Amino acid sequence: MTHPLDQIFMALADPTRRAILTMLLEDDMAVTDVAEPFAMSLAAISKHLSILAAAGLISQEKRGRVKWCKLEPDALRDASVWMQAFGQFEAVNLDAFERFLEAEFGGPGQGGG
Repeated sequence: MTHPLDQIFMALADPTRRAILTMLLEDDMAVTDVAEPFAMSLAAISKHLSILAAAGLISQEKRGRVKWCKLEPDALRDASVWMQAFGQFEAVNLDAFERFLEAEFGGPGQGGG
């Protein structure tokens, strides 16, 4: 059985998934809106979203005929606590994490595919 932290770090290892998380920092989004800036199929985006959801980084909810995605920042806290055990890392500051993602990827949709 996979440890929850393994799923979190595996999910964060992909630049497309990190870009999606950056987009969801702003607000909840419909799956089709998440997919819009990426040059990949809706099925590929759905797979990325499934991986993020399995890691607990996002939640998905169906509202009518539309599936919505929401950031779940508590999963990042678990990873932060684990990293603190090494004494080399500070707690994840979500504002700083957002600034890092924006600097790294230039905003939503800039991740690879």
